[in-house]
Amino acid sequence: MLKPLGDRVVVKVIEEKEKTVGGFVIAGASQEKTKTAEVVAVGDGVRTLNGELVAPSVQVGQTILMDSFSGTDVKYDEQDYMIIRESDILAIVE
Repeated sequence: MLKPLGDRVVVKVIEEKEKTVGGFVIAGASQEKTKTAEVVAVGDGVRTLNGELVAPSVQVGQTILMDSFSGTDVKYDEQDYMIIRESDILAIVE
């Protein structure tokens, strides 16, 4: 499995399709501003200027909202993932 370094997080983007009243499927890229994703792996955190380790605020298995233009796409074991910084996470979905 991928192990992110520092404050990085590995996520699997959840594809969402939106249908209109007539039943047509709207392409997601044309209208989305945020993406929903599941956290797959979390780095150890970031170090402060004093050298203290600050643990990440997300955990594996949580669903998050993230900016649609952030991160790096990665393919591992025939699966598509994204590696993002923790600061690119907008919210945790509960």
